[in-house]
Amino acid sequence: MRLMKTPLAAGRLPFALGALVLAFHQSGHAADTPDPSAVNIPGTLQSQIGCLHNWQPECAASMLSYDSNDDKWQGSFFIPAGYWEYKAALNGSWEENYGLGGWRDGANIPLNLDTGREVKFIYDHETHWITDNVNATIATVAGNFQDQLGCPGVWQPDCLQSWMQDADGDGIYTFITRGLKAGNYEFKVALDEGWSESYGSNGGNASFTVANDNDEIYFAFDSISKQVTVSADGIPRGDLTLDKAHWVDGDTFAWNIRLLEGETVKLHYSAEAELQLTPDGVSGDGEVVLQYRADNLPEEAAEKFRHLSDFTSFELPAEAPSAAELATQQLALAVYSADGKVRDATGIQMAGALDDRFSYDGALGASVGDADVGFKLWAPTARSVKLHLFSEAGQETADMVVPMSRDDATGTWSASVGKDWDRKFYLYEVEVYSYFSRQLETNLVTDPYSMSLSMNSGKSQVVNLDDADLKPAGWQQVKKPALASAEDISIYELHVRDFSIEDETVPEDARGTFAAFGERDSLGMQHLGSLARAGLTHVHLLPAFDFATVNEDRKAQAETPDLSAFASDSTEQQAAVNAIRDADGFNWGYDPLHFTVPEGSYSTDPDGVARIREFREMVQSLSRSGLRVVMDVVYNHTSSFGQYQNSVLDKIVPGYYHRRNLEGGVEMSSCCANTASEHIMMEKLMVDSMVTWAKAYKVDGFRFDLMGHHSRDNILNTRAALQTLTLEEDGVDGDSLYLYGEGWNFGEVADDARFDQARQSNMAGTGVGTFNDRLRDSVRGGNPFGGFEEQGFGTGLFTDSNGKFGGWDERGTLLTLADKVRASLAGNLRDYPLQDSLGNVITGEQLIYNGQPTGYVDDPQESINYIAAHDNETLFDGVQLKANSTASLKERVRMQVFSNSLVLFAQGIPFIHAGQEFLRSKSMDRDSYNSGDWFNALDWSFESGNWGVGLPVADKNEDKWPLMAPLLANPDIAPQKSHRLWTSAMFREHLAIRNSSPLFRLPTGMAVIDHVSFLNTGPEQIPGLIAMQLDDAVGTYDDKHRRILVLFNGDDDLVEFSHDAVAGLAYRLHPLQQDSADPRLANVALDSETGTFSLPGRTTAVFVLGRNQRVEKLLAE
Repeated sequence: MRLMKTPLAAGRLPFALGALVLAFHQSGHAADTPDPSAVNIPGTLQSQIGCLHNWQPECAASMLSYDSNDDKWQGSFFIPAGYWEYKAALNGSWEENYGLGGWRDGANIPLNLDTGREVKFIYDHETHWITDNVNATIATVAGNFQDQLGCPGVWQPDCLQSWMQDADGDGIYTFITRGLKAGNYEFKVALDEGWSESYGSNGGNASFTVANDNDEIYFAFDSISKQVTVSADGIPRGDLTLDKAHWVDGDTFAWNIRLLEGETVKLHYSAEAELQLTPDGVSGDGEVVLQYRADNLPEEAAEKFRHLSDFTSFELPAEAPSAAELATQQLALAVYSADGKVRDATGIQMAGALDDRFSYDGALGASVGDADVGFKLWAPTARSVKLHLFSEAGQETADMVVPMSRDDATGTWSASVGKDWDRKFYLYEVEVYSYFSRQLETNLVTDPYSMSLSMNSGKSQVVNLDDADLKPAGWQQVKKPALASAEDISIYELHVRDFSIEDETVPEDARGTFAAFGERDSLGMQHLGSLARAGLTHVHLLPAFDFATVNEDRKAQAETPDLSAFASDSTEQQAAVNAIRDADGFNWGYDPLHFTVPEGSYSTDPDGVARIREFREMVQSLSRSGLRVVMDVVYNHTSSFGQYQNSVLDKIVPGYYHRRNLEGGVEMSSCCANTASEHIMMEKLMVDSMVTWAKAYKVDGFRFDLMGHHSRDNILNTRAALQTLTLEEDGVDGDSLYLYGEGWNFGEVADDARFDQARQSNMAGTGVGTFNDRLRDSVRGGNPFGGFEEQGFGTGLFTDSNGKFGGWDERGTLLTLADKVRASLAGNLRDYPLQDSLGNVITGEQLIYNGQPTGYVDDPQESINYIAAHDNETLFDGVQLKANSTASLKERVRMQVFSNSLVLFAQGIPFIHAGQEFLRSKSMDRDSYNSGDWFNALDWSFESGNWGVGLPVADKNEDKWPLMAPLLANPDIAPQKSHRLWTSAMFREHLAIRNSSPLFRLPTGMAVIDHVSFLNTGPEQIPGLIAMQLDDAVGTYDDKHRRILVLFNGDDDLVEFSHDAVAGLAYRLHPLQQDSADPRLANVALDSETGTFSLPGRTTAVFVLGRNQRVEKLLAE
């Protein structure tokens, strides 16, 4: 997946973004940065007020002006009717920006106008609050003291030195000052910078006394009740806009506070969400004193919430309201001193209590019965839920609204209607308290358990996935290609739209859709078929569930113009792509909206059930071509949260489905709103979803995006559920389904901070695969976060140096990288013994990679061996960047073929990025998630590999343009069709060799240890050469071959290698290489008597020793 820090233009998402919601970190307010030289309001409204494009922090037309009298940045603009978004950006860039609530890097601020009007924008650098006079009331404290605050005079409602602010959006505007001298004063709260509407005390001025110079004075104005409050006791202690307390089980609360002598903690509650924090405490409907627990959290709660384990804990007394009553209300904890003064107060996160008291293991969503349609929604915090039913997808008004019934034991809501509502559409109306808005909300929302949707996910659709008309002919009889063991798997990563959008052999209306896979005679399907015949087993589809960033109405999608006339190093192509990037039909799709519905933009008809049938047709066609199907699933985050557009889960059970920080803010380390799959019902949603994909769509495996953000238990529980599926009962062999994912270790969950993560080292012994970045970085050189031009084992380090290694020991580094490559060739096992480049005999676990063990798996199926994927530069783009400038095109192409061979001949699971087999390029785009069809194109005719189609999109690449441009413009290194055909032929040849012997696919870690060894190791090895032996003395795995020797020569020159271990053995070149597409293999020489091999540069040669060969040395053994 991809990560982002700054906003782009919005599609169907709540914030300005591309594939994902931008990171939103809740941090404290203060003027903690220097005064800005400029403040802008970049957003979707900029093009309406004189800017050339939107989201341009440097555009002069939308700049605010600094008012020294008010000490605020202000500006007024006429904004037409529409839904707009904006932020405050300082100093003409995104480096420092503020969003909703004044949070740095915060969410975009929505601005919804029914009619065009003049809108005033105000930014306060002291608090970083940015707002406008539509979203907020402009309220000032106007009184006989304003001159002391810096105003030109007194009783000045237009002086913003005493501006009242409402950063949390709860309708309570506050102003706090220590700028007054002792004395008696009067004031009113004036609205809209004038006296036409003002509020004081009983119609007159409100008065207060400052006892001492510079006492803290607190002013508050309730914009709903119009109540004015002033307190000489200062600001209320605590903050009900944060949720620092945790209801961890039905009886226990945790709070990171230490009680002082005589203090008590009270639980406050309000059914109408009217809790208010005043200098005297928290007011609401009721309160109950909690009982202090001297021994902290109960053991089970401490393990479930290990990051809270040292918090002070409190228990509900027996007389407290029930959990069912409390769960639907606004809640807060407050600590009071012995004299009754509040010392601190905070809101409450209640996920633990919801798990403890309301978890539910039954079916959810819409279910079609023999005589009726039933609906069930889990919403334990809702005050009411109603079912809205629509006959047509496009209706705005429901035909019928049905109140749903609550089950207090489970928190589920149910309703039943007639069978005639099958295939009709529905929404849930949920009345619920929202932590996000701090008020009661009435949300009209789709079903998180949706099985079908209207176009653009506007409504859920009732559907029975078992209906005959939703199944292609022969669906029940689909026979999956044979798969003896997980180690036989090889994976090809493919984007649904990429596959066919440029393929003219596919009917135009099917291009870019699931339906294209049913065109068996298309160039794309013919290519996949050829890979399957060579041994490819699985096609991995990038997100194909319902995602948020693409308009599903294909007629409304912007089309990329013909850009072929521009130069190969021009900026024009990226400018044209960037101009429509959020209006076209392309996105990777890592922004889930509904987890269990096929994406509508990939259907020929997104309005309803066609997407279901077409997805199944795709799976069926791939199965008939000899390929199983893997889905790329994204359960670690959602595209939205809170009350934003496209928020689903958070509008039903606010604050439950997402992982929150210690103050209650939603964690965003994934890029977006992280889900909390450690919570029972989020895990249930995830497991139920995958079981549906496996059972109803015959999906054969799942790749987890950011799997390390899930718990190990999540993944194992999912696998256990899938393994219950059988061919007899479900039409699926659950034991044959393969799971793998990104086991990266970062964010708030890093190092098992909250649970045992599904990260690389934790998954050893589970049989679940994780991506092997050790092989990727060792072969390519550098890493995705640096070392742009650093070479690796496959790209010429030391043997064909590009001279940019910075004076390091290139030979020593190459030998170390070779050790890591050997470890990966041996399945990346932590217990595999090998001799390192210093001559030490160590294990894979003892070989260090960036401070971590290189080897971390127990079984080869747990290592996903890859050197390219959708993220980062394609392999060929990486080769072009890293190769010696003197390297010819032919040598660059050979680097690609050689590097691919390391993946294909390694123990474990080879993973191939689509086009990696034929020099696919993205014109050096390192992050093409939203770079359109132009930069992501796949051409199955091989007429193009997409090299040199312009400089890549500036967003992530502009800083490297000076390096890229000369390469892209150089015709001498631009591949031709012949190069792509040859590379593809070599890939199929190597894949077929892999599948010619089980010794390349050993099934256990011990088998690898017993049967795989290396020659040419230690400090005296020949640099750039790896010699791998596969030995099967008694025919345990291979009844044809006694031994296989694979020589990988990464040097650009011929290498001679000899070893006593192979002397006297009658090795011969593998039969597939005796008639190879590689002419250099004709120059391979072997002297069997001395065991000497001559191997041309950048060549991988496979030698085999048959069982029927009588060789003296073998007989002696």
